[in-house]
Amino acid sequence: MGTAKKGHSHSTQTGGAAKAPATGGTRLTGAEILWATLEGEGVDVVFGYPGGAILPAYDALRKFPIRHVLVRHEQGASHMADGYARASGKVGVAIATSGPGATNLVTGIATAMLDSVPMVCITGQVSSKVLGTDAFQEVDITGITLPLTKHNYLVTRAEEVAPVLRQAFMVARSGRPGPVLVDITKDAQQGSAEFNFVAAEPKPHRPHPMLKTESAATVQAAELIRSAKKPVILAGHGIIQSAAYAQVRTLAERMKIPVASTLLGLGAFPASHPLSLGMMGMHGEAWVNHAIQQSDLLIACGMRFDDRVTGSLATYAPNAKKIHMEVDPAEINKNVKADVALIGDLKEVLEALLPHLAPRADNGESAWLREIEASKGEVAVRDIKNLPDSGHLYAAHVMHDLWRATDGKAIVVTDVGQHQMWEAQYYKHDEPRTLITSGGLGTMGFALPAAIGAKIACPEKEVWVVAGDGGFQMTAAELSTAAQEDLDLKIAVVNNGYLGMVRQWQEFFYEKNYEASPLRSPDFVKLAEAHGIRGVAVHKRSEVLPAVAEARSHKGPFVINFQVEKEDSVYPMIPAGSALHEMIRRPNNPLVETAQDK
Repeated sequence: MGTAKKGHSHSTQTGGAAKAPATGGTRLTGAEILWATLEGEGVDVVFGYPGGAILPAYDALRKFPIRHVLVRHEQGASHMADGYARASGKVGVAIATSGPGATNLVTGIATAMLDSVPMVCITGQVSSKVLGTDAFQEVDITGITLPLTKHNYLVTRAEEVAPVLRQAFMVARSGRPGPVLVDITKDAQQGSAEFNFVAAEPKPHRPHPMLKTESAATVQAAELIRSAKKPVILAGHGIIQSAAYAQVRTLAERMKIPVASTLLGLGAFPASHPLSLGMMGMHGEAWVNHAIQQSDLLIACGMRFDDRVTGSLATYAPNAKKIHMEVDPAEINKNVKADVALIGDLKEVLEALLPHLAPRADNGESAWLREIEASKGEVAVRDIKNLPDSGHLYAAHVMHDLWRATDGKAIVVTDVGQHQMWEAQYYKHDEPRTLITSGGLGTMGFALPAAIGAKIACPEKEVWVVAGDGGFQMTAAELSTAAQEDLDLKIAVVNNGYLGMVRQWQEFFYEKNYEASPLRSPDFVKLAEAHGIRGVAVHKRSEVLPAVAEARSHKGPFVINFQVEKEDSVYPMIPAGSALHEMIRRPNNPLVETAQDK
């Protein structure tokens, strides 16, 4: 079995693999071993599309209690597996055939890689005897995905199937999670071998030599925290991956430290908590970015200092010491130099740190919180009072009213663009895994298929798609998947007739040259009906809540086309390469001029 690039570091824990379905003495085909191994790993649903090189596996599927969701495009399969993993915390599984089936998975694999999502993609491959001959639908998918996977494998013999799959699951879920690809030749599926789930258990990897919390570094970090006058916790996606919610909250409350969130960190710390500041970065709240720039200590918890978070590195938090807590050693000092690095699982790192910190007394530390509060101005939060109905329907109205209607408790899966940022600003997430979005890769078309995966992972929860008219059309064929699976999925299309974020950049930086950004769309209500799905159109603010109520009361998929203002922009905005405090603020606008834009 061949291996490819280990893009993310990983530790030795294998996580919650299910009890073995077989302990030996069972001879199965490679295809049967594939499903038996997935069953043993606790997999109960896969997302896929059949084809010639994977047909032996599909033929064997009927013998196993695993649900198969038939997608309309393989990219949808990878996004569904991604959304399933983000919503559930389990490993998502996508399946495709060789050639175009495998290459259609690539965008979804890259999306999962950049956002550290545990996923196993299984592809069929032409028979081993014709590998390298340019056989029909042959492509070197392991070579293609080498830089996009945490690990990948080519399996050419039936006896390799179980050991490789079990190792793939261990690699995908351990340490810093990520996608793993397993390419299985057709003859490996058709051949037979002894199946022993227990014997196929992978040997634990040796821990990375840096994956340990140094006691001296822990003491140094505690001293920095105790002496800081203006500390800020930066809450990243790693909090969710590590389930370190209680530990981060304890740190914040014990030491009276305000918490700023990355886009993927939203929900890791409750938005309603008094110490929660909101989102940082390019479209973050102005007071959050100012607090970071004025801070004397940044405590980065499971985040990687992405350029959309830092702005210009030369001017980023110039007076602040940095404590970086991170499971992946490769991220330490990659973008921002750490004064103290605490490398390891975030939950374990914090549990080692907290005993060194006594509760901060209520004296001078509140001056920092008062300073931040004062920077918000008179309007401290984005509230209904600040969103008057001016006769125009704005995307901010839609996001705010959706938050009110769902009491902030829905899982919201967004696409990429302006609506994504408005959702982050106006929908307050108090619970983890309630915002699912493509952060690192920024993949348009992500929302609908990822929401299908999330709904299948959490059938008891309310799930909303929030997509723009551009991204929605990229994967709109998956409406048929939602209909075929009879999913109670709600879909909000924020339709402004443009590729909205492209148009905003063209307005700000390209003299309003709206080249190739105006977008003609189909009638989304009729499109929904063509798929057998109910739909309504909304043009006025007064229609938003009634439409959302109708969607929520309907059992089954439901599409709402929100026809919003065409040339609205997301504020604040930090131009690419500018300092975090160099924000473009909202000009006079009929919607509202709120404090965060001043």
